[in-house]
Amino acid sequence: MKIDELLKHLENVETDEDNTEKHEIAEYLARTFSVDDSIYIYYIMTKDKKIYDFDSYGKLLDSNKVSPNDAYVYVENYYLTEYYSARYFYPLIDNVMTLVNAYLSKLGFYGDSFHIMPVTGLKYYAVVTRFINDKRIVVEVADIDNAAINTNLPTLIRGSTKHIDDSMVREILFRVISQKLFAGYDFRKAEEIIYEYFDDDWISFANSVSAINKAYNQIFQPYRVEYHLKKKQIIASYERTPSSPPPNSPYSEEE
Repeated sequence: MKIDELLKHLENVETDEDNTEKHEIAEYLARTFSVDDSIYIYYIMTKDKKIYDFDSYGKLLDSNKVSPNDAYVYVENYYLTEYYSARYFYPLIDNVMTLVNAYLSKLGFYGDSFHIMPVTGLKYYAVVTRFINDKRIVVEVADIDNAAINTNLPTLIRGSTKHIDDSMVREILFRVISQKLFAGYDFRKAEEIIYEYFDDDWISFANSVSAINKAYNQIFQPYRVEYHLKKKQIIASYERTPSSPPPNSPYSEEE
């Protein structure tokens, strides 16, 4: 797809001014995956809130039992037995692949081994992370087109056919994560700084983390939900704005 076609497509994007949708989706996913023990990583949620694992949705799509326009949210479901600060505080930095997959799928591309298929109705993508030992689920939901524009994805896609092979996807991913979008740091360096600050107590990185936090919130503008698995309730639910501080540590309250 040519760049001018991509940009024309993005001109008509509707915005969710009050974040009501992202709020509802984030809380729904937190509650749904709190009782889900499946091993699948990628899912598609439709506009009527039905959730299908990626392969099942692909088969329904091939048999015309669902439409590409029925898809609404591209979901990554991830387990961690051990705490990892970057994934807890900034899940959309830690796995850029989900954004790339979702955006290419939204544009109607289909891939080989990567989780990309033509589901043009997509509006949001979500990263759901279950921290099993810490009894938490963290969900962040972002607008696909908004995140794509802010990470320059439209300008990084090459080719004129709807098929995209693995090498092309890897090249796009590399181009995205190599950009220094986080106060002069690329994705991997920002993730490293986050880890060293929160996990290794490198206080000297405090200013850098503050700047990364502001950039992260500006780029992704996510809605965040934290769910306590033991208490079976949502313990935090809010939009991350540029002025929002980093989320609280999972150890900031008594179990």
